[in-house]
Amino acid sequence: MNEGRKEIFQIVFVLVGIIFLVKLFFVQVADNRYAELANSNSILREVEYPFRGLIKDRNGKLIVYNTPEYDLEVVVNDIRRLDSIKFCQVFNLTSQELRKKFKELKAHKKEYSPVKPMRFIERLSNEDFAKVQDRLDEFPGFYIQARTTRSYTTTAMANALGYVSELGKDDLKKDEVKFYKQGDYIGQSGIEAFYEEQLRGKRGLRFKLRDVKGIEKGAYQDGKYDTLSVPGEDLISSVDLDLQLYGEKLMKGKAGSIVAIEPSTGEILALVSGPSYDPNLLTGKNYSSHFKLISSDTMKPLFNRPLMAQYRPGSIFKIVQAMTALQEGVITPDTRIKCDRSIIDCHGAHSFEDLRGAITNSCNPYFHNVLRRMLNQGKENDPFKDTRIGLAEWDKHINSFGFGSRLGIDLPNEKDGLIPTPAYYDRAYNNRPWKFSNIYSIAIGEGENLVVPLQMANFVATVANHGYYYTPHLIKAVGKEGIPLPQFRVRHYTTIDSSYFKVAIDAMEQVVAEGTGRNAWLPDVIVCGKTGTVQMEPISTDHSVFIAFAPRDNPKIAISVYVENAGQGALAGAMIASLMIEKYLFGKTRRQYVEDFVLTKKYLDY
Repeated sequence: MNEGRKEIFQIVFVLVGIIFLVKLFFVQVADNRYAELANSNSILREVEYPFRGLIKDRNGKLIVYNTPEYDLEVVVNDIRRLDSIKFCQVFNLTSQELRKKFKELKAHKKEYSPVKPMRFIERLSNEDFAKVQDRLDEFPGFYIQARTTRSYTTTAMANALGYVSELGKDDLKKDEVKFYKQGDYIGQSGIEAFYEEQLRGKRGLRFKLRDVKGIEKGAYQDGKYDTLSVPGEDLISSVDLDLQLYGEKLMKGKAGSIVAIEPSTGEILALVSGPSYDPNLLTGKNYSSHFKLISSDTMKPLFNRPLMAQYRPGSIFKIVQAMTALQEGVITPDTRIKCDRSIIDCHGAHSFEDLRGAITNSCNPYFHNVLRRMLNQGKENDPFKDTRIGLAEWDKHINSFGFGSRLGIDLPNEKDGLIPTPAYYDRAYNNRPWKFSNIYSIAIGEGENLVVPLQMANFVATVANHGYYYTPHLIKAVGKEGIPLPQFRVRHYTTIDSSYFKVAIDAMEQVVAEGTGRNAWLPDVIVCGKTGTVQMEPISTDHSVFIAFAPRDNPKIAISVYVENAGQGALAGAMIASLMIEKYLFGKTRRQYVEDFVLTKKYLDY
């Protein structure tokens, strides 16, 4: 019995031994995959960064594209007998700089790992990479990580486009879905920031085998665990690049803004901020030094004036005052009011105008009286309470034009402006009583009123549309769908009856034909506009403001121009607006003398 069991155990033992021997034969001889892995020092995990989406203008002209750049990475444990002198020669470093880079690696204790790739030299250009790629095999442990950076076909639209840079620790903390990793690039301002989710794409991963010498031996398991990167979506901008470039030419050497909108869609045709900067400066390895230089410029080229600057609107505000008063029934288009300059100063030769004439001649006493009628309608015997009720009603109408709050443009950092409310004046007067005589300067666009240039352009587009607007936006098509985001396809209506806008349009036509806006007159097209000259104490030179749309029927362009310290709106503002309208409608300017007048700043002599 025991003998039989012994034989069985011996047979089992021999069979197990044979099985192991056969397996060992296949592992060591027949299957070279295991031999390859035995000789392999490690598996290199390589990130495949996606191509960021392109940005084109409304006519398909390329504005923003991608160019390759390279980071030199190091796996510290893979370094073998580094020839530091040769390394410094190849990578154009001093020995002190090389030592500093190794110290910096180890200084980041949380991120540092001797077995993972760490960035050693950032942002090598194509030219830099071409010089070193054939020498990399001389430095085991060092590898190239390819990625892309932004490039621009033009210097235009810098403030609207924004810029891309490596995200910081604060950006990583805000990333609740954990999409980003240290070293990723992210849109920091402008379109690049607002449309980050659409533009960024999705990272891929590749796993590569390396031998003990650090030489790549191909994909790990034939790429079984690799994932492809997904490129970002392209964006089609609403901007007309030729018009944008022309606007930036006109604003060269000036501080201010130009905003041009297509009234029928809300699409922004031009968004000019002056002064600006060359977007190509904020790319590549010199990004940090260039950013420091640009951000320290006292003229604030990074400040996006069209949606961040808050100004008094000046006389252009008289149009919205007129619309509000008509809606409330305190005046009619035929209402005549004496130009009593003992109440408030005025300009020009006029006396007893109706509403159209008051707008044409920009009569201050007329609109002083109009606001008094609006705010003091006798709903309360107490003048303080009566003014409160009137101002609250006034606010409702003014706000419906998009003043006093953000319009919702597809750019970050848009400002609200300010339309004063009863609560605002309560705070301003420390809860002491106030009435019309304390606040009447808002009647002519002065006092506490503040608007941003984008709101002014949107307002004139609203007038052109007889009482509605689409939220202004810079992107008319996202990806393959070819449509803007949903919020930009919704009409917003004012509280003003559409019939009243004809009065404003008639008056704005007169302003250009025979009033203060004659410098905006063009042959072959009816331009409707309004001048504004904004007082900015203690600065001696006023700001020049002009709003307009054209043609009168079926308007194609609405525009606001704001030139700081340029004097009266009838000159710089009106001329720039007319040149932009002419350029857009006819493809060129036919009045070289007007362009020369603007470019040489001759308006300052008046």
